[in-house]
Amino acid sequence: MRSDDTIFAPASGYGRAAICVIRISGRGSRFILETIAGGVPAPRRLVLRTLRGPEGEPLDQALVAWMPGPESFTGEDQVELHIHGGLATRAAVLKALGAFPDCRPAEAGEFTRRAFLNGRMDLSRVEGLADLIDAETEAQRRQALSQLEGRLGQAAEAWREEILQALALLEASLDFSDEGDVPEGLEREVARRLEALRDSFAKVLAEGGGERLREGLTVVLAGPPNAGKSTLLNALAKRDVAIVSPVAGTTRDLIEVHCDLNGLPVAVVDTAGLRESSDPVEREGVARARARAERADLVLWLVPPEGTDGEPPPARRLLRVGTKADVNRTRRDCDVLVSAATGEGMPELLQRLEREAEAAFGTGDALLTRERHRRALERAQAAIRTALDLLERRGPVELTAEEVRLAARALGEITGRVDVEEMLDRLFSSFCIGK
Repeated sequence: MRSDDTIFAPASGYGRAAICVIRISGRGSRFILETIAGGVPAPRRLVLRTLRGPEGEPLDQALVAWMPGPESFTGEDQVELHIHGGLATRAAVLKALGAFPDCRPAEAGEFTRRAFLNGRMDLSRVEGLADLIDAETEAQRRQALSQLEGRLGQAAEAWREEILQALALLEASLDFSDEGDVPEGLEREVARRLEALRDSFAKVLAEGGGERLREGLTVVLAGPPNAGKSTLLNALAKRDVAIVSPVAGTTRDLIEVHCDLNGLPVAVVDTAGLRESSDPVEREGVARARARAERADLVLWLVPPEGTDGEPPPARRLLRVGTKADVNRTRRDCDVLVSAATGEGMPELLQRLEREAEAAFGTGDALLTRERHRRALERAQAAIRTALDLLERRGPVELTAEEVRLAARALGEITGRVDVEEMLDRLFSSFCIGK
């Protein structure tokens, strides 16, 4: 991947559509626009042009926009072509673009990667953009938009600036100590600044919920065969996603459905009925069911009105849900009684699920949204604590300064100020082509 190439790609979805947006970025963008559109319009204005191929043949009538760098998304000269969305039209325009020298199709996430490398976005904002594209619920959208707008990046930069101020005071302390005259209160001022940072880090780390909101709450439906798991899954999903049959052991594998509960993301997983079996396929299904239940945030243990309900698997949180309430109301050992067939008890069950999700996600205003953020902040916190301990014990100032430098480096990882090349490869590969 050469960063000096001019790149192009459709930025809108694939398939037949009214409009297809094609992005071009790089130093050859202006020449390409002049050649295929017959001129360059005023910056950041859409104008109607006839696009022509290498031999002058007309390709399409399109709206074109010219966005000179560095005031563009990528920080480079950039062009947008708003062409008609027919497959043949798009193929013809892309073929024409590929005929220009040093102009090639973009790789996944390459436009955003260039925006990062050119200083248009910090790494936390890039992650916010990825999360915004992947957001499935309102709560996820709000959190991702907050990250894209730079909330975490701004906080990390403010912390880092405060750390660098403390480091400057420590360096001054070293200089004065060489002269034998350390100013009164210099180290106390360093300690005050570091203590404030330590308290800020502790508060943010205690918030939680941001990472969970990105991933969603995992709810596993478990129970004996014919307890009504697949019927309940269909009721929660509001469509037929699992086969419902009176024959025991119909469900053999895991079936996962993503639901939006009042804006909160919840993944509901149907599992094989838990029982002893001589069928090797069913035994594997039971093993998978138990393993998934142990990892789930919440297990709904479905209790049928007849027969034994067996022993629930180990779980972090478990709710006993009595099923087929319209048929039998004798169960009194359940948290909720429902009938997926009639809808009886479903509002109460949904309210319980919403409360569980709200408890897991917190206020939905968490600053940290990825495990990477949390680990970086924990390393910064640990370094600050060590520095404060050294100050209290009047340890070597050089060691204290080194711990403060480590804290600054850890915070720099959040915004991408330090070497994060391997992580960048993983992040940008998750983007779609054209983004």
